[in-house]
Amino acid sequence: MAVSKIIGECLDALLHPSARHDALASARHRAFIAPRMLGSLAAFAAFPLYLVLRGAPTALEAAAFAWLIVPILVAWFLSRTGRYEDAHFLSSLALAALVIGVAALTGGIQSFAAVWLVVIPVEAALSASRRIVTFAVSLALGGAALLIGLGLFGVLPAPAASAVSGITLAAFGITSATLYASGLAYGAAWLARTNRALLDVEEERYRLLARNMGDVISRHSRSGAVRFISPAAESLLGVASPQLAEHGLFDRVHVADRPAYLKAISDAARGRETGSVEFRLRRQVVRDERGRPSAPEFVWVEMRCRPLEAASAAPSGGETEVVAVMRDITERKLQEHALDEARAEAERADAAKSRFLATMSHELRTPLNAIIGFSDMIAQEEALMLGAERRKEYAQLINDSGQHLLSVVNGILDMSKMESGNFEIVPEPFAPRPALLNCCNLLALKARDSGIDLVTRAPENLPDVVGDPRAFKQILLNLVSNAIKFTERGGTVTVSAAVEGSRLVLRVSDTGVGIAEEDLKRLGDPFFQAGKTYQRRHEGTGLGLSIVKSLVRMHGGEIEVQSQIDCGTTVTVSLPLAMPVSSNVTALALNSTASADAPAQDYQVKKSA
Repeated sequence: MAVSKIIGECLDALLHPSARHDALASARHRAFIAPRMLGSLAAFAAFPLYLVLRGAPTALEAAAFAWLIVPILVAWFLSRTGRYEDAHFLSSLALAALVIGVAALTGGIQSFAAVWLVVIPVEAALSASRRIVTFAVSLALGGAALLIGLGLFGVLPAPAASAVSGITLAAFGITSATLYASGLAYGAAWLARTNRALLDVEEERYRLLARNMGDVISRHSRSGAVRFISPAAESLLGVASPQLAEHGLFDRVHVADRPAYLKAISDAARGRETGSVEFRLRRQVVRDERGRPSAPEFVWVEMRCRPLEAASAAPSGGETEVVAVMRDITERKLQEHALDEARAEAERADAAKSRFLATMSHELRTPLNAIIGFSDMIAQEEALMLGAERRKEYAQLINDSGQHLLSVVNGILDMSKMESGNFEIVPEPFAPRPALLNCCNLLALKARDSGIDLVTRAPENLPDVVGDPRAFKQILLNLVSNAIKFTERGGTVTVSAAVEGSRLVLRVSDTGVGIAEEDLKRLGDPFFQAGKTYQRRHEGTGLGLSIVKSLVRMHGGEIEVQSQIDCGTTVTVSLPLAMPVSSNVTALALNSTASADAPAQDYQVKKSA
């Protein structure tokens, strides 16, 4: 064991620096240097014993022993230069010259040394180079032809006359050639085993990278078919890698993203700079006990493509293939979406602020101007010679303006309380029919003055409802008042109530101007008023329907609006006969402006057919 370790250290010291950091190259250099150094040194060590047994060597024998220094020189050449193929060329040339020279002096093609011509290409096979093997075969065949030709022309000396000597030399030639070929075979087997071990190590290393790398590495044909995909795809998509082979990955690409996916691979196959492409992939959805998906159905990935080199793509028949690296960017996309939503929300808030200021400046200025103007006239009644009837009329106008101003302020305060969660409702059992009739009676005079028919349909057997009676009346007053406000003279407003299942359904229909489709989506936002500001013919803060929406949600109900321009509007409110357990005397925290986050059933807007 110590001897082999010493030999190994000596061989390592003879390696060229270019081969020391490459395991396969160092193994090939050792396999080349070791037999030549050991064989030559063993021959020189046996030379004294040869002299004792044979006596003084002939000129031929001395030349043969002298030639054994050539393998040492070739090994030194490889150790100094690191040129592996050139060293094999020199070794094949030196061995061929030695064999041909010895055979020419000992009988030509019939010489005991002629069998060594077979060893020349066998030795060259260790180089793993077709060029060197072809050169070695040419040397062996050329040497055999040369020996045969020289023998035919009688140029070579006759072989030894002694039969015993001839047999001995033949046995020596065959045995030595066999031993040398055996050493080459063992060297080839050792190289193959080393190569296989290195390949196993490299393969395990790449498998380790592929298993633990978060990015997915794939290999595609020009048509996009998957030739290989790393195991990381299983954690990304929830399916085994073999299921993504061929067009399995393409089938999971979102339909809208498939053109971009194929274009990226096609451009890479043609050698174009594609940068990166982002698309969605469908993952295997895992559902919980209730059948709900535990993860999003699609994930966003970023894919970078580049063409494979021609040598790497050769197994596919010369077709250019593409290697791609895919990375999960779902989290980044969600953040971008959240930023877009925040930006849109900020823009909506800014627009709401501007709309609020514009509306309030109009709604507050009008009653204040009336209050100031008529109060000035009353203060100057002696100069203006106002009568008692005119003073009473002005006082009534001041009172009406004050009441309007108070309703505006109260609406703003109520909306503010609802948004902050401080608006209190006190649920209790009450009869809805008297409350409905009372609200309609309060607005009957306003409807009559506007030339509008107010129709009430409320069955006498309506059951009691658990809720806040004050909030119930406010819902009805706001809805009916809006319907009267936006109905032209001669129109009709219909208020009806009915029980459907476990809910009380209120419907307020009018034959008024209707609401445009683009305004339906935002109807119910605070301070929003349908139609352009310069087109509106009615005053208001835009808070009425917002307050109704919030009060309905507090009671666990639903509201639905159906409308069409010049055909009228129908608002349907569905309230539970008994409030949900989660409702209590304190209002739920609501955000009326964040309609995108509200449950779909809380507020629905539909365009009538």
